[in-house]
Order: sequence, then structure tokens, then C-alpha cells
Amino acid sequence: MENNQQNGKICVAIAAESTEKAITLAKTAEPHADVIEIRLDALTAPDPRPFTGALTTPLLFTNRAQWEGGSFNGSEDERLDILHQAIDAGAAFIDIELKTDASLQSELLNKAHLGNVQTIVSWHNFSSTPSQQGLRAILQNQYKTGAKIGKIITMANSPSDVLRVLNLLVDAHEIGFPLIAFCMGPLGVISRIATTEIGGYMTYAAADSSPGTAPGQLAVSSLKTIQGLLHGI
Repeated sequence: MENNQQNGKICVAIAAESTEKAITLAKTAEPHADVIEIRLDALTAPDPRPFTGALTTPLLFTNRAQWEGGSFNGSEDERLDILHQAIDAGAAFIDIELKTDASLQSELLNKAHLGNVQTIVSWHNFSSTPSQQGLRAILQNQYKTGAKIGKIITMANSPSDVLRVLNLLVDAHEIGFPLIAFCMGPLGVISRIATTEIGGYMTYAAADSSPGTAPGQLAVSSLKTIQGLLHGI
């Protein structure tokens, strides 16, 4: 379902140990989502193929490494091979961490682009927010990878942290690079709402019956209600 407003997308993030549970959660979220993120690293047996056969909403596959706040603890070759499988299975988007080995990252991005799969290069900090200079350096490094979309998510410990991250959307616009940018934690909740109103490519929400995948993540019904109030719907 596409948003009625001229703003960014809503991605509902799904994390469950079993494929069956993840598909059930995803199906309940489909009426509210522009994109469904499947967190492959949360699955006991990660396999993207059942999802592309069961769901009609565009799917984003993420296989987040432990060193980036995820659950996958195998080798990098194993981790990225599952994302290669996601491309073959018909993914609409894949997410690859900026800190991934450059050669492995490039190989995955090239394959995705040949298959017309949208690529998100991501960077997360679960404890703090860098300086504006530091954030801009991360943005430039993401742009240089050749990925189609950037994602910069930090923990907000003060209101100024939130403002610095949202200000990145201005920098991203100037270089023509779609960017997902907001903050985690209680102070970051406002940025999850504001980001798509001021040029952010996408925000993330939890399925209504799920605890979510990051601190401060709103249930998708709550996010939709707030958006409706903002737009008089």
C-alpha cells in the first residue's frame, strides 16, 4: 500500500525465530506497509525464498551481523551468501552494512544492480550520535559505495543529536542521494515521524503484535495514526 501523502515510505520490520511466525506477522502488516523488512538474522534457519512466495508487498532483506547490532554470528561469506540468495529469490531491496568488507560489499551491490534490486547501505550506532562532521563523513562514504540508498541510524542522548541526524537529509538532497535517517531511543521517536515529512526516504515501524527491532520503534498503526493527524486524514 502506497502512502497517500507525498512523503517517504513506511517499512514494517519483521523479526521472528521461525519462518512461519515471520510470514504471519508480515501478512498482518501488509495492509499498512509500503515495504516489509525481513530480518533474516533473527531466523533459526534463514531462507528468503518462502517470503517472496507468500507476500506481495515489496520485501527488504537484512541479515544483520552481530557487530552491527544484529543476531547473525556466522562467517561473512555465509552471511552475505544468504543475501545473494535473496536477490535470486526476487527481493525488492537488500541492506548491506557500510562496514562490510569492501570487496564482498561491491560484489553484492553489483549483483543487486544487475538484478534491478534496490540497495541500502547502512550504518548504525546503538549508543550515541557522532558529530555533524562525523555524520557527513559516513554519508559521503555511503555515497561512494555506489549503493542506491543510504541509511544512518544513531542513538539520541539529547535533542541536538536528533537535529544533527535529521540535518543530514539536507546534505543527502544536495548530492542526490536518497537517505534513511533518524534516531533510536525515547528522544529519537519524534525523528521517526519527522524524517519522512522532510525528505527522508523511509521510516521503520513494528508490526502491531510485535515488540519491534530497535529502541523507540513505533507500532505501525500508531505511526499511521500520527501521519493521518498531520495530514488531516
